[in-house]
Order: sequence, then C-alpha cells, then structure tokens
Amino acid sequence: MNQDNLIIAGKSYTSRLLVGTGKYKDFDQTARALDVSGTQIVTVAIRRVNIGQEPGQPSLLDALPAGRYTLLPNTAGCYSADDAVRTLRLARELLDDHRLVKLEVLGDAQTLFPNMPETLKAAKTLVAEGFEVMVYCSDDPIQARMLEDIGCIAVMPLASLIGSGLGILNPWNLKLIIEQAKIPVLVDAGVGTASDAAIAMELGCDGVLMNTAIAGAQNPVLMASAMKKAVEAGREAFLAGRMPKKLYAASPSSPIGGMIGS
Repeated sequence: MNQDNLIIAGKSYTSRLLVGTGKYKDFDQTARALDVSGTQIVTVAIRRVNIGQEPGQPSLLDALPAGRYTLLPNTAGCYSADDAVRTLRLARELLDDHRLVKLEVLGDAQTLFPNMPETLKAAKTLVAEGFEVMVYCSDDPIQARMLEDIGCIAVMPLASLIGSGLGILNPWNLKLIIEQAKIPVLVDAGVGTASDAAIAMELGCDGVLMNTAIAGAQNPVLMASAMKKAVEAGREAFLAGRMPKKLYAASPSSPIGGMIGS
C-alpha cells in the first residue's frame, strides 16, 4: 500500500493496529508483544499501569524504547465523567502536557459497556481543555455523530463487550458509523482473534484497538504477529474492493445472445 497511512491528531502512522499494555505476564512480555505487532500507538490505563504515578515501583516506560511509541493514556476503570477528566489531567501532568488521550466511561463493572451520557459530558470538558480525544463508545451512529460534533478526533465503537472475544456482533451499525464519520473510526473491544480484526478492516474501519485478544492468548507474542498481518490484510482487501456476493456461482463465460430460445 502506498501512502495509505492512518492520521491521528495530524500525525501519520503506518500501522493501523493500536495495542493495550495491560494483562500481560510482565513488562518484558508486554514489550515483546508490542514489538512484533508493529503498533505505533499503545494505550496505557492510568489507573492500572504505573508510568510514574507510583514512585519506586516498576514503570512501563522503563520497558519501552524511548520515543518509539505514541502513548495513549486511557481512563479504564472510570465510571463517571468527573473521574475520567481527573484521570486524564493526571496523565497530562505525568507525560509533560501530553494531549492525545483515550476516553472511556464505563456503565458497570460486569459488562464494561460505555455510559454514553457520562462519556459525552466528559468529552465536552476535555475538548474544551485542549485534549485530543479518542473515545470508546457504543455502536450507536447518532451518539458517534454527537461525539464528532463535540470535537473528538476519533470514535471507537465496541465490536462486542470488552474482553469478550466475541468479534463484531453488529456490522450494520458499524458500517453506518463509518459511512457518516469525517474522523477516524476504530473498532475498540471485543476482538478475539485475527479474523475479527480482518473483518473490521474489511468493513472500512480506519484501525483496530485491542488488548485482551493479544494478552489473553496462549502465546501473546505470536498472536500479536497474527494481528499485525490480519489488520494489514483486511485493509488491503477493503482497498481492493471485494467481488459482489451472488446467490450462486455459475455464470456463462460466453455471450448467450443469439442462442436458440434467447
């Protein structure tokens, strides 16, 4: 693919795979999985992963090559707009005025489904404060449009529940969001294996974010490699344009005009 880069907050990325940094065995495994995935943007749950807020404890930043990745602090574990905003203000301080963030406000601890009223409230505050907000949301085309109108730089609808591995349950809603959006649309949550990532890209998503699908695999480093290839293959298939679906495969290879009975 030639110059087919993902543009996030004005910066160009050759990889369309975003990877989380939680749930791995240790920081060494995290670093190896990130490396083979080819990712250039990595998410960091400020409430769960130490990047300096716990002095004296091992820091994720020590395990990652300096300057290699764009960090994307997220608000995993937040259940209100106020908590999410407070968490990202802390991230901005820890990372020297870093503005690119991922907002997620959860509705409950069982499903981890997004609380959209609180998400919209937090998005308004963060955008007003100069943050560049990528936002985890439901697969509701109307609310995705509202987030874009607020000024979010990317919407990230769930494919299915966080950590479920069920893949894309509602491709029709996802397609509606993609068709109307003027900002990047990235599937976030629910990817379980490489084929799920490929399908998301074939539908026209600009990228895929995942964590559990890699970290929860029996061999996370090998799965990271598979996901890299799946995202690339799915993007190429989307750009190529698939053949039309037909009820049956048979079609004449020769013209039938002029034949008896035609």
